Amino acid sequence: MIITRTPFRISFLGGGTDYPEWIREHGGAVLGCAINKYCYISLRYLPPFFPHRYRIVYSITETCSQPRQIRHPAVRAVCRKYFPDRGIEIHHDGDLPARSGMGSSSSFSVGLLNAVHAIRGHLSGRMELAKAAIHLEQKVLREHVGAQDQIFASFGNLNYVRFLPAGDILVRPLVLKNSRMDSLISHCLLFFTGTVRTSSQIASTYVDGMKARKEDLKKLPELVSEGVRVISASRPDYPSFGKLLDEAWKIKRSISKAISNSKIESIYEVVKRGGAWGGKILGAGGGGFFLVFAPPSAHSRIRKSLKSLLEIPFEVDRLGSQVIFYDPEIDYRKCESSQSSHARRAALDLTGDSWRKTQ
Repeated sequence: MIITRTPFRISFLGGGTDYPEWIREHGGAVLGCAINKYCYISLRYLPPFFPHRYRIVYSITETCSQPRQIRHPAVRAVCRKYFPDRGIEIHHDGDLPARSGMGSSSSFSVGLLNAVHAIRGHLSGRMELAKAAIHLEQKVLREHVGAQDQIFASFGNLNYVRFLPAGDILVRPLVLKNSRMDSLISHCLLFFTGTVRTSSQIASTYVDGMKARKEDLKKLPELVSEGVRVISASRPDYPSFGKLLDEAWKIKRSISKAISNSKIESIYEVVKRGGAWGGKILGAGGGGFFLVFAPPSAHSRIRKSLKSLLEIPFEVDRLGSQVIFYDPEIDYRKCESSQSSHARRAALDLTGDSWRKTQ
C-alpha cells in the first residue's frame, strides 16, 4: 500500500496567466504557496478475492470490473494507462472541500500520480510530477485549468513561478526565515464562503474573456514581480503587498462576470471597511475560499464582521507531495494465474452456506 499526502494551495498574484492559451502567446507568472491542509490518497493492488477489479472511494464509492466503467475522470484515465489488467483500490480524503478554489482537483491529480509512480517502483521528481499532472488535466482530460496548482501541490513552499511561451516552467522558491514567513502569513485570514463550484466551468468563461482584456492581463505578471520584491525586501512593505492584491483582484473580476457575485462583493466591502488592504476569492472564482490580507490589529474586527463564515487557520507547507506510507505487497497475479476466478471466489467466500461448506 502507498499513502501520499499532497498540499492544497493559496495563490496570491498572477492567477489567470497560467492558462495554456495565454502562456503560448505571452508567458505568465504567479506567486503563491502550498498550505498545511492536505489531500490524502491511499492506493493498493486489490487482492483477487472480490467480484470487482477496481474500487474507488471518494465522495461516492465505485466498484467495477473495467477502467472504462470508472466515473471519476482522473482515476479512469490513470487506470486505463497504468492498470488496464491489474485490480487496484484507491481511497481519497481531504482536509478541505472540493471545488472550493484551493486547487483540490490538481492536488488530487498530483497525489494520485505520486502514488501510482511509487507503487510501480518509481520515485518522481517534483517537476516531473507537476508536469505529469498538468498533462493529465489539460491534454488527457481536456479541462480548462491552469498550471500553477500542480506546481504548488508538487513543490510545496512559497514560490515565484514563471511560465515561458516555449513551454518551460521556472520555479523559484522564496527563501525566507521562519520568522519572516510567519510574519507574512500572520497578515492573512482565510474564510470559507460556503459555496462550491466547478472551477473548469468558471475558467472556460475566463479564457473566453482573455483577448478582450489583454492589456489588463498583461499587468498581472508585473504585479507578481513587484509582489516578490516587496515580500523579499529586508523590510517588507505589507500595506503595499495588500494593495497589489487589491489591484490584481479588480483586474481579474473584470475578465468574466462568473468570477465574482453579489455575495463575494459584499464580503470584500466588509473586509475593506474593517481595515483590510486587499483580498481575493481564491481559484477560478464564483465561490469557495476568500483570502483577506490585513494588519493583525484589524483581524478581530474583520472576524467579527464575518462571524457567519468559517475561518480556516493555516501555515505554509514546505514539503509538497510526499509518500508518507509504503508497505510492499504480495503479488496477487501469481494467485490469479493458478486458479480460476470462479474457484477462487468459492474458496474465499466466508459468508452464509459457503462458509459452512468450508468447515
